[in-house]
Amino acid sequence: MDSLGDGNHTAVTEFILLGLTHDPVLRVFLFIIILCIYLVTICGNLCTILLIRVSTQLHHPMYFFLSNLAFADMIFSSSVTPNMLVNFLVDKNRISYHGCGIQLATVVFFGAVECFLLAAMAYDRFVAICNPLLYSTKMSTQVCVQLLIVAYTSGCFNASSFTVSFFSLVFCGCNTVNHFFCDFAPLREVACSEDSVLILLSTFTAGFIVAFTVIVIAVSYIYILITILKMRSTEGRHKAFSTCTSHLTAVTLFYGTVTFIYVLPKSSYSTDQNKVISVFYMVVIPMLNPIIYSLRNNEVKGALKRQLGRKRFS
Repeated sequence: MDSLGDGNHTAVTEFILLGLTHDPVLRVFLFIIILCIYLVTICGNLCTILLIRVSTQLHHPMYFFLSNLAFADMIFSSSVTPNMLVNFLVDKNRISYHGCGIQLATVVFFGAVECFLLAAMAYDRFVAICNPLLYSTKMSTQVCVQLLIVAYTSGCFNASSFTVSFFSLVFCGCNTVNHFFCDFAPLREVACSEDSVLILLSTFTAGFIVAFTVIVIAVSYIYILITILKMRSTEGRHKAFSTCTSHLTAVTLFYGTVTFIYVLPKSSYSTDQNKVISVFYMVVIPMLNPIIYSLRNNEVKGALKRQLGRKRFS
């Protein structure tokens, strides 16, 4: 830390992340487990992207968004997991002041992108089930690209608001963050001064993104449910609902953890509980998404079998 000119405070040039635990045996165990999870995350999401790219039967809007979700999951996890793995191997895990800001910006950027991609996938299922005759028009390539642009634009707004808020925080010497990555709430706890207007702006931006995407998903599935219940054929109901189960599972996992970490009042859980749920949110869910979509989606399983069959007989 460098001394400021007035001699009263010290400028923080780096942060020390306390991580998950100080138990040396548990650190080794967690290192092995999280490293395996991270490798599966990268391989699983890369395979999802490649499978969608090479399989013509998966060249549909739903899988266009799924491939972008896989990409977002990879970067989302990679922004935190490698640094967390280092934390298990060193006594003090240090991250630079600007590195902390970059990590925070990356996390909130791809977090917002994931929210909008999940909402776009819900809208896609709504159009496919409720308006099948208009599907090719309402989910054209142009519309899909526009929805993707909206997702990444929202990510830019979210990242910008949190980045500006982060650099507005004043740290008066204390640089120990009780977390395994530069999350905004723990950083605010060690700051001695903040700009309330900028903090309010970032909170509003994140809250709006979560609320808006939840409403889109909820309304889409309400209409989907009404349409399914009106179907006379049991087989038709089962087929329509089966196309939504993988997406519903991913939505439940993602928004369930987001609610626990960022929506519930802090008094309802401890810091250690927050860190455990954050591991699930940042590390485990990006691994689970490709598994969910491959195991619970017949089209993906069929495309994978065809590609493996071609490799076997080529």
